[in-house]
Amino acid sequence: MKAGDQAKGDLRSVLGEGKTASKMMQNVHLAPEADEDDLYSGYNDYNPTFDMEDLENDVAFQQAARTSHGRRPPLTGKIPGTSASRPLATGFGSKATLTSSMGRPVTGTVQDGVARPMTAVHAAGYTKTAMRGSSFDPLGQARGPAPPLEMKNSDGSEEKIRQLEKKVNELVEESCIANSCGDLKLALEKAKEAGRKERVLVRQREQIATSENINLDLTYSVLFNLASQYAANEMYAEALNTYQVIVKNKMFSSGGRLKVNMGNIYLKQRNYSKAIKFYRMALDQIPSAHKEMRIKIMQNIGVAFIKTGQYADAISSFEHIMSMSPNPMAGFNLILCYFALGNGEQMKKAFQKLIAVPLEVDCDDKYISPNDDPHTNLLIEAIKNDSLRQIERERKSMAEEYIMTAAKLIAPVIETSFAVGYDWCVEVVKASHYVELANDLEINKATTYLRQQDFNQALETLKMFEKKDSRVKSAAATNLSFLYYLENELAQATNYADLAVNSDRYNPAALTNKGNTVFANGDYEKAAEFYKEALRNDSSCTEALYNLGLTYKKLNRIDEALDCFLKLHAILRNSAQVLHQIANIYEIVEDPTQAIEWLLQLISVVPTDPHVLSKLGKLYDTEGDKSQAFHYYYESYRYFPSNIEVIEWLGAYYIDTQFCEKAIEYFERAALILPTQVKWQLMVASCYRRSGNYQKALEKYKVIHRKFPENVECLRFLVRLCTDMGLKEVQEYMTKLKKVEKLKEIREQRIKSGRDGSARSRREGNAGGDSGGTKGERLSAKLKVLPGTSEPYESSGSKEIDASYMDPLGPQAERPKTAARKRTEEDDFADEELGEDLLPE
Repeated sequence: MKAGDQAKGDLRSVLGEGKTASKMMQNVHLAPEADEDDLYSGYNDYNPTFDMEDLENDVAFQQAARTSHGRRPPLTGKIPGTSASRPLATGFGSKATLTSSMGRPVTGTVQDGVARPMTAVHAAGYTKTAMRGSSFDPLGQARGPAPPLEMKNSDGSEEKIRQLEKKVNELVEESCIANSCGDLKLALEKAKEAGRKERVLVRQREQIATSENINLDLTYSVLFNLASQYAANEMYAEALNTYQVIVKNKMFSSGGRLKVNMGNIYLKQRNYSKAIKFYRMALDQIPSAHKEMRIKIMQNIGVAFIKTGQYADAISSFEHIMSMSPNPMAGFNLILCYFALGNGEQMKKAFQKLIAVPLEVDCDDKYISPNDDPHTNLLIEAIKNDSLRQIERERKSMAEEYIMTAAKLIAPVIETSFAVGYDWCVEVVKASHYVELANDLEINKATTYLRQQDFNQALETLKMFEKKDSRVKSAAATNLSFLYYLENELAQATNYADLAVNSDRYNPAALTNKGNTVFANGDYEKAAEFYKEALRNDSSCTEALYNLGLTYKKLNRIDEALDCFLKLHAILRNSAQVLHQIANIYEIVEDPTQAIEWLLQLISVVPTDPHVLSKLGKLYDTEGDKSQAFHYYYESYRYFPSNIEVIEWLGAYYIDTQFCEKAIEYFERAALILPTQVKWQLMVASCYRRSGNYQKALEKYKVIHRKFPENVECLRFLVRLCTDMGLKEVQEYMTKLKKVEKLKEIREQRIKSGRDGSARSRREGNAGGDSGGTKGERLSAKLKVLPGTSEPYESSGSKEIDASYMDPLGPQAERPKTAARKRTEEDDFADEELGEDLLPE
């Protein structure tokens, strides 16, 4: 016990036990009565003992300052009285007497065996006299180093549970991050792993404590995340089961709200009745204080009613939303419901409600600097395109899109005519805070006229904007330029394109139209400059980029054209036109492998395009892959059986593979398509001959002769067949052949002399099948010259015919010869006349 405490205790015992005052007063030292008013007076008086000036001359003090282990004897006060003094110990044991300025004992001194209480310095942490005699150690170095920290017991069950709980939280976070990055499969795996570890955690907690210590929040988050990942991966059955576990557990107070998620899943599954049921159950469990959540659920219910065709119920939902918390989406859906019911008046009212929806978006004047203050300008530039401003733009753009779509939808049905309905919509918009949309609606009105093939009304509507402000004037002039360009009135198209560009030089559509008019006039370099300027103003203008590629193709700058189309392909991945242009460029640079690769991508987009299929067949044929060429040519023929080139190739393919009977089908179709061209019918007859059906061939040649009596090739084959078969008609056909040949000779002489131009025209008309050199007749490239030994009409003893006769369809197998007979004059005539039997190329 400290000295002060001891003294107080003694004083209490004196008062409590009633001991004699004389006995106890021996241990009590009171200050003089004159000092009762100020117990601490005199402490600021100067004591010469503490004079700092003489310390340098004090040998004892200097020796003590140099010595680190000097010890001081304990300070004691042995002389009682107010004038008592105490010795001051030095390093050499000498003492200097210290006397209180007030004549009272010094604090901490001992008189008559009792120490004065150290009340003045007790709160500062000083110790009592028991510490006297110890060495000077202000830093506490004598106590030694601090004991080491106590190591955590990693084997403890509580520590294991904490670590496992931390791991579960980490897995849930990783699952959410993977989902936000688009890796849905990894997110689901992490969610499943978190679920497994959470169940292990629950079992361990149950083993060491009661079930009340289970972390319900962690269990809820794990189950909710797992259900969300199941839904994201379209595993709807598993997601619904997991949500049911949460909803049915009464320990999860807010689990009932997840019925909204279950309703969303049923909506995706098109189970609209169950979706409505769960939405209503969720709506019952959400308090009315959560107004925004309830409005969103009501909107989902209305959408589900639209899906089921219950428009009256949907209208009640959307009307409630528009009365409580109106928004553009609910207003647009309300218009759709009234449109489905055909209620024009209600459509007008709903459109007015949609127009009146507040956007809660700041006006653009906020982002205009009121002065030239650089600090203010810097601040405005910083917030002009921040995330909040982008959200405002998106909200405004969505609202404008709803209004424009609704106006286009209801305009034809709310009034007697489309124009009157559109005018009503324009007037309503002009009276609202969407005034700038009125001009856009007028331009859409002109566009609608175009869709209705009413070009005059479209032109009149667009010409009304010539005196409007620059932006609207530019849009109207762009559309006018487009219209005149389609009508091939390049002068008017150029004028309006110039007007559009002058009104708004940064309008990419106007620059593109201007480039189109220049392109049509053949100035490709200048057109390319306009397209480039359009792309500088708007790098996403795909029309300008596509037209620039076409311009480079015209200028034979193939590499730059390919670069343009490849950039466009990166933007429009499934554009058939872009894929076709890339394949065409590779075909131009003679890279068939790349051309085939891009055409294969093209047919994955348009699998029924016969032109693309025939192009693939042609490229494979060039590469020598006949089987693939046949496959694509046949597919092209299947989708479009009127392409003469495809028919010609397929017929020649079957002839090359010795299937003449199948080739007949294709040549007969060609003869139906082009009945005035004799060559296809001659091919049919030749196929009959090659297949050994000579009677059919003879009948076919006779039919051809009746249709084309002046055809030399037909008469030659008739003479030859009749000769080989020993028919009596041979003399008749020989006479006709001589007349036709003579007439042909006369015509050729007239052509050479140039005396009769009309005779030349008649010759070209009559000899369409026997000229043998027109561009459209390409099959002869696949035909072969018959060798003499395989002459099908060889007589029993004649070899001269073999050197001069040429079969249009190439060599064929030997067939049974006719009986040997005596050579006649007719045979000699045939040998002389059958020397030219080439089909035109």
